Amino acid sequence: MTALDYAHAPATGLPFDIDPGLGHRAKLGLIVLETDQTIEQEFRSLLDLDGVALFHSRIPSDPEVTAETLAQMEADLPTAARLLPGAVGLDVVGYGCTSGTTIIGEEKVAAAVKTGLQANANTGSNQTSVTNPLTAVKTSLRALEATSIGFVTPYLPEVTGAMRGHLEQQGFKIPEIASFNQSEEDIVARIAPASILDAIISVGRNDVCDAVFVSCTNLRVLGVIEEAEAELGKAVISSNLALAWHMLRLAGVAESLPGRGKLFSRTLPS
Repeated sequence: MTALDYAHAPATGLPFDIDPGLGHRAKLGLIVLETDQTIEQEFRSLLDLDGVALFHSRIPSDPEVTAETLAQMEADLPTAARLLPGAVGLDVVGYGCTSGTTIIGEEKVAAAVKTGLQANANTGSNQTSVTNPLTAVKTSLRALEATSIGFVTPYLPEVTGAMRGHLEQQGFKIPEIASFNQSEEDIVARIAPASILDAIISVGRNDVCDAVFVSCTNLRVLGVIEEAEAELGKAVISSNLALAWHMLRLAGVAESLPGRGKLFSRTLPS
């Protein structure tokens, strides 16, 4: 090697310090549907907090939302969970599908995610909490002390009916319900927020409703939450809002957060 070669050789053995890295307050993992165009965008705003890190993994999902296609995701959940960065030590992992959780079942979703986390020896999966929008919504409604809800969905009747039945079995009353009756994820993702706001107002005007729940992580709800709550004088939650709130609270981030609706002033119910 000539003197010129040595002069241009890269330096080695540089000194460095180690710090806590990203997520010194909370490290969150999110399993996103292949067809979801919305949840990552909304989570950037909902989780824009110092010391909170979010890591994504994708799961195969069908463009058509039916009970059959939703059920197929159960088999792919372990792989999607395993692909999250286990070395960081995740505090919470969320599966981002309300309807899929309804069809598969909350316990099966949690078990499948845990299986994937345990396949990565660095995850510390025994300490990792697992949640999903359905569990998060029920917890959110209890935190808000809401028992009678207006319900908005984008789904076909079979999926809407399954979710309504589950919520009613859990003790929630649903006096008002409205659906866009869509099965194509690409259409759901492009339903205008103004149309979603109109739907929220239409079901939420019923005085019997304590709150309004808008289901589906692919609906763009975050931008109209505050306007809807101001118009109705009651809490409005969405799948994304509830899931982000639940993940933060499970990770120990408990302060009230402005600009995210009434829910983000609440802590986990006892």
